[in-house]
Amino acid sequence: MESESESGAAADNPPLDTLSFHGDEEIIEVVELDPGPPDPDDLAQEMEDVDFEEEEEEEEGNEEGWVLEPQEGVVGSMEGPDDSEVTFALHSASVFCVSLDPKTNTLAVTGGEDDKAFVWRLSDGELLFECAGHKDSVTCAGFSHDSTLVATGDMSGLLKVWQVDTKEEVWSFEAGDLEWMEWHPRAPVLLAGTADGNTWMWKVPNGDCKTFQGPNCPATCGRVLPDGKRAVVGYEDGTIRIWDLKQGNPIHVLKGTEGHQGPLTCVATNQDGSLVLTGSVDCQAKLVSATTGKVVGVFRPETVASQPNLGEGEESESNSVESLGFCSVMPLAAVGYLDGTLAIYDLSTQTLRHQCQHQSGIVQLLWEAGTAVVYTCSLDGIVRLWDARTGRLLTDYRGHTAEILDFALSKDASLVVTTSGDHKAKVFCVLSLPRSLGMERRKRD
Repeated sequence: MESESESGAAADNPPLDTLSFHGDEEIIEVVELDPGPPDPDDLAQEMEDVDFEEEEEEEEGNEEGWVLEPQEGVVGSMEGPDDSEVTFALHSASVFCVSLDPKTNTLAVTGGEDDKAFVWRLSDGELLFECAGHKDSVTCAGFSHDSTLVATGDMSGLLKVWQVDTKEEVWSFEAGDLEWMEWHPRAPVLLAGTADGNTWMWKVPNGDCKTFQGPNCPATCGRVLPDGKRAVVGYEDGTIRIWDLKQGNPIHVLKGTEGHQGPLTCVATNQDGSLVLTGSVDCQAKLVSATTGKVVGVFRPETVASQPNLGEGEESESNSVESLGFCSVMPLAAVGYLDGTLAIYDLSTQTLRHQCQHQSGIVQLLWEAGTAVVYTCSLDGIVRLWDARTGRLLTDYRGHTAEILDFALSKDASLVVTTSGDHKAKVFCVLSLPRSLGMERRKRD
């Protein structure tokens, strides 16, 4: 690890709670998945110490971007009802990313293919300010843990940070081609992964910087663990590294058969940071103990077949893990695939609990805090809510005329904010029915 200032970004971090570790888990290879629903109350012995705790005018033309099957006139090809309450329409091209301010959940930041990023109000879509100065597609955007700062990053590697209350730029940095960006959960520290394999960590706004040197290939995804002391990073060569952010060394390295057989696409952690879930283009999701660095589970739906060996010039209908996450109230994990499959796994028995099919590829999934409801957004422009206990679709929300590329969920699950290839971001209101009705959801009248 290289330090670019006398004091690293981690040196001045606020005091962090100590994570309580548990013992080594046994490495388990899942050979066959049982499609039958297991009893969710029975936890396997080796897992017992884990805490699971507006209508706009129609626009014409094709959209370039993340569409599985490009088609003539994408905008308008998904016409139908618009369930949204607010539409933000200042972007002039596909909107790639969205994030909500964590303190109040009243502001959103969006970034797009038009090289622009905007901070705007969720209640009425009013623009607060533009995050100006990018010269490439803005693919990453997010607020700091206390909502005082907002960061944006573009594909070329230019990162910028603004003070939200003054709307002034306070920091910028040019790294390599950007793969991912994330704020530290407890401090004004920004992390990012780049195509040269480095993971960067800056203290904002003074700019103290540290780099974590990975293999000579892109650092494709990353996540800071809940304790704020470690980060898990996935790479294009299939390796996984868990870094000590203060010491700068990798605590665990998973490669070869322990890693993935293709580039990593996503990574998630459970609430206490004891477990990490990784996804890859190899269609596997691997459950890893963050304490021991050992793989404790491998998940792959029965319907996902291995890709055949292809000759030169041949193409295959690709599939990959696109998003994943842990339920906070039950020992469940969700994995979303590019072929439209949502797989719900029981972590206690390491079996497939439910398989829910979408019409198009899943882009992202999010669990609602405190429930067993999982939200998905997909390339068909629809947000869906699923009851992970039964595998049943609860409801869906429509309004986009092109694929959804990203979405965010407010802490109380009252709002879903989406971004799309139709150049728009939309706010959908979601109301909860009484808990006695089994966490059902319905749309606002």
